[in-house]
Amino acid sequence: MKWNSALTDYKHYLKLERGLSENSIESYSLDVVKLIRFLDDNNINTTPLIIDSNTLKEFIYQVAKVVNERSQARLISGLKSFFNYLLFEDYRADNPLELIESPRIGRKLPDTLAIEDIDKLSNAVDLSKPEGERNRAIIETLYGCGLRVSELTTLKLSDLFFEEGFIKVTGKGNKERFVPIGPLTQKYITIYRKEVRIHMNIQPSFEDTLFLNRRGKQLTRAMIFTIVKRLAEKVSLNKNISPHTFRHSFATHLLENGADLSAIQLMLGHESITTTEIYMHVDRSHLAKVIEQFHPRK
Repeated sequence: MKWNSALTDYKHYLKLERGLSENSIESYSLDVVKLIRFLDDNNINTTPLIIDSNTLKEFIYQVAKVVNERSQARLISGLKSFFNYLLFEDYRADNPLELIESPRIGRKLPDTLAIEDIDKLSNAVDLSKPEGERNRAIIETLYGCGLRVSELTTLKLSDLFFEEGFIKVTGKGNKERFVPIGPLTQKYITIYRKEVRIHMNIQPSFEDTLFLNRRGKQLTRAMIFTIVKRLAEKVSLNKNISPHTFRHSFATHLLENGADLSAIQLMLGHESITTTEIYMHVDRSHLAKVIEQFHPRK
């Protein structure tokens, strides 16, 4: 078995068996591509079926010279997944990375924005420009519903259930969930739909897509990043933020104001509660209030 054919089969496995998104598949595949490139650059003649742990250790050692520990851990995890797939399909009898340990890293706390910062960013949108109403609605939806950027770009008109106060979100692995949407976010989306989107020349197959670019097609992830970065620069926000920062802020503010962790988990679409628990480390000040309010021995 050659590397390219193994990688192609692995991608099919990630899509069909594990139900991963295209972005996740690309991320996992990139780890294997880096290994293939290393083998080519060093004229190492081996295959996915016979490569040994010593070769992989040398690869990881070379990578460790130029990336941080978090990136090393991500790479090792990705390669372990690839070789576990080969093990699962009986192509190999072992996983050569089984005894290779990842660097010990602390859990990275997510960056968050204060409510005042979010207001500044939303208010900084230039509504005199054609894309202004759209961009304000995007900022408010990212924060108001805690969406991933990929969930925002694929949001459809048919996913909006404003009368019921929910939107349907398609998350990782095409898993659907219903997320509450507040009156303010509904208001800005409605303004964009009725005053801007209705006048656009929408391209075929994008009639149901909510947020569109100037050509009447679905916005890219990169465009959402650009919108956020430009707004941050405009208000001189001295933080390195991304669309995901609004999602972190959504969860953190809910927790700080007394929301139940399991409810936040459902709204974020986290498969495991341990992923949501990271927000417990962002601000512990509210925990004393929880004890004061709910513990029988106050």
